[in-house]
Amino acid sequence: MRILDDITNFIFLEDISLEWPMEEGHSMKEGPSMEEGHSTEEHRPITPAGKENPAKADIIFIPGGSWPELPERAAQLWKAGAAPYIVPSGRYSVTVGRFAGAKSKADVYGKDYTTECEFYTDVLLTGGVDPDSIIPEAEAQFTAENARFSRKVLDARGLHPKKAILCCKAYHSRRCLMYYQANFPDTEFLIAPVYLDVDRENWYRTDRGRQKVLGELKRLGTQFTPELTPEFIEILKH
Repeated sequence: MRILDDITNFIFLEDISLEWPMEEGHSMKEGPSMEEGHSTEEHRPITPAGKENPAKADIIFIPGGSWPELPERAAQLWKAGAAPYIVPSGRYSVTVGRFAGAKSKADVYGKDYTTECEFYTDVLLTGGVDPDSIIPEAEAQFTAENARFSRKVLDARGLHPKKAILCCKAYHSRRCLMYYQANFPDTEFLIAPVYLDVDRENWYRTDRGRQKVLGELKRLGTQFTPELTPEFIEILKH
């Protein structure tokens, strides 16, 4: 049905498939990387040894959440040389008021984490990411703040990515991209989606899938406002 195809193709974005990388072990630490205070013109991402892939980037962003599969995927990409830095973002959901724990793999990640960022960081370290490659952001409580506050922590370090990877839930990818593009207008984004129980093939078959995907459509129409993206206020002034 065409309307299902249109919704699916709009909501579910994918630039980096789960099949890439096929091999791990190529770290960006093996060569020069984007240093603090250097301009983006001075930085050139490195191709992992023996690979040519559009996933080469300056940074990997992980919007906040409770699923370990997101930072696990980010760690896999980092180890393959996709980018030298990872920004795990999130305090806890504004609707819950605390970090309620991992939504899967509690046997591995069952610690008493204070924030989503702390949780994500532990998953990244467990996955072999160098601590010096992790740039934490621990204040955001919803997607717009994930993007906005991630921009602030990078600006504070003098880091200005030319290309970035968004590692997010598959059905959340369009809204994540919307906010990160608004806050990083000069950055090219690639999407590395993580498929959980809702994917592009089955979302319309279950109540949960319809709730998640159609809920994203609604939020895309109601959340993209100047109040949630202060950068737009500056644009409107000129």
